[in-house]
Amino acid sequence: MKYNQLGESNLNVSEICLGTMTYGHQNTIEEAHEQLNYAVTQGINFIDAAEMYPVPPRGETQGKTEAYIGEWLKNQQRDKLIVATKIAGPGRPFSWLRDGDVKIDNKNIKQAVDDSLQRLQTDYIDLYQIHWPDRYVPTFGQTVYNPELVRETVPIVEQLQAFADVIKEGKIRYLGVSNETPWGVSEFIRIANELGLPKVVSIQNAYNLLNRNFDSGLAEVYHYTNVGLLAYSPLGFGFLTGKYIENQQLENTRITLFPGFGQRYLKPNVQEAVKAYVEVAKKYNISPAQLAIAFVKSRWFVKSTIIGATTLAQLQENIGSVNVVLDKEILAELDAVHTRYPNPAP
Repeated sequence: MKYNQLGESNLNVSEICLGTMTYGHQNTIEEAHEQLNYAVTQGINFIDAAEMYPVPPRGETQGKTEAYIGEWLKNQQRDKLIVATKIAGPGRPFSWLRDGDVKIDNKNIKQAVDDSLQRLQTDYIDLYQIHWPDRYVPTFGQTVYNPELVRETVPIVEQLQAFADVIKEGKIRYLGVSNETPWGVSEFIRIANELGLPKVVSIQNAYNLLNRNFDSGLAEVYHYTNVGLLAYSPLGFGFLTGKYIENQQLENTRITLFPGFGQRYLKPNVQEAVKAYVEVAKKYNISPAQLAIAFVKSRWFVKSTIIGATTLAQLQENIGSVNVVLDKEILAELDAVHTRYPNPAP
């Protein structure tokens, strides 16, 4: 297992991060703890959660993911682990979360941090992330910016001032963003530098063989700001494992359990691209899942790749990707597929 420094922080995170959004819905607490224990034995020191997890978000399950982690975390050597979580933002009908008031403002930030600390049973959060921007932006498969949808928003400077307070209190160590845009990251950095406020150290966005949008604008932002990528959905909602080829209806998968949940992966050319990537994996005798994760890990701007699994066998296979190194020939074949089917699931 390799470890990478996040931005200007002193956080050295494992190249594989354990994602936990299934804990509390698809995974029991016993299964969650089994995964956490196994991940740690394999060198993973980085665990990612969110206050709205598990997914899909519901009032009756909200917070269970952090609570499951907390029951495990209280028995661990805390300083050996890097725990990340996120604050939910406006734009989604979460009437059950802070009475529907989820602006990224001083009041909500302080309450969300305190609530997460209580569920996680810890005194501090290593990396606290804004799950999606407070302002309107296209997210989760939307690709077109529509100025008519711009809403009233909490100014970034006010957000950073509130985060500065909780950092001073020792409740969080570093700040990150998620589902952000090039303009957003640049603005967070500009304001932080000008006013001496906390600088974001990471961005968590979707990135995989079906969605390489980070390669352009955000990659340039990373080059100049050192805000590296925590890549989520490296398996493209499970599509890049090849299990949905020919529209197979598999039981107990997110795409079948929660119809409509993975709309960004139900677009034209997704199946064709997946088939082509699976053929590359077969040619080189690599499992499609490990090929997909190894590709993400190979990118120069990726600091950690977030994997999730509903079974221990899946987790073992995914973590095994650390032993897969893609040479120039394989990468060239993957690029050739991308040229034929560019970003079918952005």
